[in-house]
Order: sequence, then C-alpha cells, then structure tokens
Amino acid sequence: MAKALFGHVGGSDPRMAQEMRRLQNRVRDLEAEVSRLQARNDQLSMAVTDTSGSSDREPALA
Repeated sequence: MAKALFGHVGGSDPRMAQEMRRLQNRVRDLEAEVSRLQARNDQLSMAVTDTSGSSDREPALA
C-alpha cells in the first residue's frame, strides 16, 4: 500500500514524507472543522425547530 502511495519502490524521499505529514495534518484539521460545523448546524436546526413550533399555533381566545 505504501509503495502505491509513493508511486515507486525506491527509498522514501524526505520531502515527500514531509508533504505527506503536512497533508495528513490538513485532512485532520478539515475533518475537525466539518465535525464542528455539523454540530453547530444541528444546534441551529434544533433552535429553529423549537421556535417555529410555537409560532405555528394560534393564540388562545380570551
């Protein structure tokens, strides 16, 4: 698998290894950002559902 990722059978190039680490860190950061945004979206969706549910009802007659 590693051979396929590097695209050759020879020894690993230090620059390529550094780039791979940089890209792995970037992917990890982006995955964390996606998780954070999904959680925030869920919070906002629940807030909209809570407030829209009460505004659909007509007020009680006095």
